[in-house]
Amino acid sequence: MDRTLKARLEARLADRLTGPVRQRHDQTEIRIRPADLIDVMRVLHDDPQFEFIILADLAGVDTGDTMQAVYHLWSNKTPDWLRVIAEGLSRDDPRVPSLTGLWPGAEWMEREAYDMLGIVFEGNRDLRRIYMPPDYKSFPLRKDFYLPDDSARGPGGGVRHVEEPYAPLAATERSIRRTVKP
Repeated sequence: MDRTLKARLEARLADRLTGPVRQRHDQTEIRIRPADLIDVMRVLHDDPQFEFIILADLAGVDTGDTMQAVYHLWSNKTPDWLRVIAEGLSRDDPRVPSLTGLWPGAEWMEREAYDMLGIVFEGNRDLRRIYMPPDYKSFPLRKDFYLPDDSARGPGGGVRHVEEPYAPLAATERSIRRTVKP
């Protein structure tokens, strides 16, 4: 753990943090409000004492009550990875500013979080679905997402169609089932 990183974060960003700076092994974590995201990330990116030049990962999280945008940053100034959590996004209309102005590579990661969780990254120039069809109406990684035929939600519902085995069209009984002679 880089205790000097923790001290620098507390000294520079104390008024923007929503909780204590947490550290475990080689990871430091801070939590902020979505409204403070651009200012905090600009400090972390541009300030010579931090210089987090690489946005390694961006993920959306559905806690069940609220949504979060989670960022993992790397700097050669510290051995620790920095996790920044923008917490408290509304489940009805989750919005957070885009970070493509600081890290252009964030564009595709923001598209993925939008496609899977419905988080809108304001300012992303190409915010559209990346995995699901363009006319798809839901967000598959949300806690409230379920398939209409999801038998796991009720006992005795049978086997979901996605788990049923299908034989190849040109298969014969002999090619599907091998019998072992005693």
